[in-house]
Amino acid sequence: MGEPRKAIEYYEQALVIDRKIGDRRGEGNALGNLGVAYRQLGEPRKAIEYYEQQLMIVREIGDQPGEANGLMNTGNAYLDLGEAKQAIEYHEQALQIFREISNRRGEGNALGNLGSAYNALGEARKAIEYYEQRLVIAREIGDRRGEGNALFNMSLALNNLGEYEKAIAHAEAGLKIFEEIESPHAEKVRHQLAEWKGG
Repeated sequence: MGEPRKAIEYYEQALVIDRKIGDRRGEGNALGNLGVAYRQLGEPRKAIEYYEQQLMIVREIGDQPGEANGLMNTGNAYLDLGEAKQAIEYHEQALQIFREISNRRGEGNALGNLGSAYNALGEARKAIEYYEQRLVIAREIGDRRGEGNALFNMSLALNNLGEYEKAIAHAEAGLKIFEEIESPHAEKVRHQLAEWKGG
């Protein structure tokens, strides 16, 4: 837990400097980073406060990528709080902006986040539709981590539908990618597969 706390000190100092010199973009970045750090500490409400301040600034200066990322971060924090409907609103706005500015990676991430929010609402079929779109984009742009995430998240939704064999197949495909790119997510997938296989 030491690292986010250290990061918070650094970002708070940056925020003071950015405000002093009137660097609005820098101020927005520092606020967004503070939100990320508080979310890592498990304080989503505090994170949302910083994200909302960041959103105000990026909208003011017309920073669309910053706005889309801020919306997505806010949506993820609401999902942490178990407020999936609220999360969906933010992710839909982020998706719209990413499409407007032709940011395929951002679009893929937003689709994946929408999938997770619908899965949290118990709408697994709808979640899978979003994960499938996410998967197509990840493969198109060569985003291996995104591809692995989409496959693993899809496996969780399939499991919720009682489609256990398909769930295991998707998780195994995701695991293969995570192992190839040496992602720390591999451990989580292995654990999940062991649970499903009763091992």
